[in-house]
Amino acid sequence: MAQITAALVKELREITGAGMMDCKKALVECEGDKEKAIDYLREKGIAKAAKKAGRIASEGVVAAASDGNAACIVEINSETDFVAKNENFQALVKKIAEHIVATRPADLDALNASILDGKTVAEVMTEAVASIGEKLSLRRFEVYTSEDGKLATYIHMGGKIGVIVELSGGEESLGKDVAMQIAAPRPQCIDRSNVDQEALAHEREVLRKQALEEGKPEKIVEKMVDGRINKYYKEVCLVEQEFVKDSDKTIKDILNGAEVRRFARFEMGEGLEKKSEDFAAEVAAQIK
Repeated sequence: MAQITAALVKELREITGAGMMDCKKALVECEGDKEKAIDYLREKGIAKAAKKAGRIASEGVVAAASDGNAACIVEINSETDFVAKNENFQALVKKIAEHIVATRPADLDALNASILDGKTVAEVMTEAVASIGEKLSLRRFEVYTSEDGKLATYIHMGGKIGVIVELSGGEESLGKDVAMQIAAPRPQCIDRSNVDQEALAHEREVLRKQALEEGKPEKIVEKMVDGRINKYYKEVCLVEQEFVKDSDKTIKDILNGAEVRRFARFEMGEGLEKKSEDFAAEVAAQIK
């Protein structure tokens, strides 16, 4: 009997789209034989989505939910924008977002193994694939809890961008304004103390070389670089950005003593390979 490792379970899960526990059970039943386990899952009707596992799911929706002292954002991907706008898909995303807030799972594995309507979330997703007819992917989520702070979420462009932010102090409207800010100019960190030092060193070196290429004297290059780095800070640091609703103010101005503790920003499909449509090839394939 082949050893049933976590890597083998993960591989079977990626091939079939079945839940983690179903994959483990199939491997146990089939004594670690992956090919037999695939057939086992298909025979049980659990791997109806397997043939869709190789497709690209780079469309979808980012949704938010909140309940008391918890809030979350979650990204679920589909293959097409058409399905992303489908009522059943939208309802699925909403239900999972609310489930995340209620159960507050530690990570994706915990979320997929958690129980929703008597089934694991992984099983719910697999059934949705079979029902909707496209590959769906529960890609990522962020859930915040706060005992003494304020949580705010913001969804932009019908689910293309989602933001969650935690603040200390300020009114509820402030949280919405800050979340909206994060959605638009996409800051990388809260303030200068949080700037990635490698990215900063890289930016400084690029700016230095630019100044030298412009023919600036060596003795004033460093001062020029310092000036341009200050501009860089205003681009990447949330509190230094111009407020999108009033360019005469910075986010630090509107915070007025309140503090941003943390934030997360999801842009739907960022970093994913996009499906390229070749209609001529598709028609040719259908003819064959």
